[in-house]
Amino acid sequence: MDAPYQRIVADIRHRIETGVLRAGDRVPSARAITREWGVAIATATKAHAALREAGLTTARPGVGTVVAGPVPPADTDLGLDRIVAAAIVVADRDGMAELSMRRIAGDLGVATMSLYRHVPSRDDLILAMIDAALGELRVPPRYSGDWRADLDRCARAMWEIFQRHPWLAMSMSMTRPQPAPNALRLGEWIMGSLTPTGLVLADRLLVHVMLFSFVRGVASGLEPEAQAVRDTGLTDDEWMEHQSGAFARFAAQHAAPHFQEIVRADLDFEFDLDVLFEFGLARFLDGVAVWINR
Repeated sequence: MDAPYQRIVADIRHRIETGVLRAGDRVPSARAITREWGVAIATATKAHAALREAGLTTARPGVGTVVAGPVPPADTDLGLDRIVAAAIVVADRDGMAELSMRRIAGDLGVATMSLYRHVPSRDDLILAMIDAALGELRVPPRYSGDWRADLDRCARAMWEIFQRHPWLAMSMSMTRPQPAPNALRLGEWIMGSLTPTGLVLADRLLVHVMLFSFVRGVASGLEPEAQAVRDTGLTDDEWMEHQSGAFARFAAQHAAPHFQEIVRADLDFEFDLDVLFEFGLARFLDGVAVWINR
């Protein structure tokens, strides 16, 4: 049986391998390790030393112990977690269109067919990627008793995960939900936060589905935007600046008085997904509050 400090090292290593902890992220402090794993401070200190010796962590003055960089996995250490982590790196950086078994195998330095011993198909791979990405979502350990604050907090946690992984929203289905354990965990937390409202279970489920649908809907624009930046080399603001004259001429040529007024007033309006998220979330929660109060 592994010593306690070895189990802690294995757990933190797994978090680094799967992307839960990334280069520069703080790892649990010695005191945090004592609380999370229920060990003595000497064991936590030994775990930190082992992580440093393995080249997984480094001390950063004024910050603490942080992840030094990606884990250099052994060639023989091919498993589902390693394949999924490599697939997420490709999808995050280059988009889902570039994701293929051949591409992943090339990045891992293994034969393409060796991947199929761990993941039978691309659909199975995507399901595992979805579950791994949602596994990074940290829901609070307990409810505050204020359903609106809890839903707001959870929506923002989802939005952060979707931004971290722009491919995620478009990979998830609303009408044919994928059986991902971490998606189930998220739904349980959202419905539980609504318990103080007295809503029946079916209504709580509808609120969960609609909240997730809203966040996912806004997030569905993240990957096309990222692809557009890769294709054009222009940020959204730069693209809009280049197109401002064309939009002004277009509005002038059509019976669109509201848009013509926007152009004349030079309205400072940002086509920004963060702005849409903030506005939409507030209005969604406003509507749910009115419905509950009735």
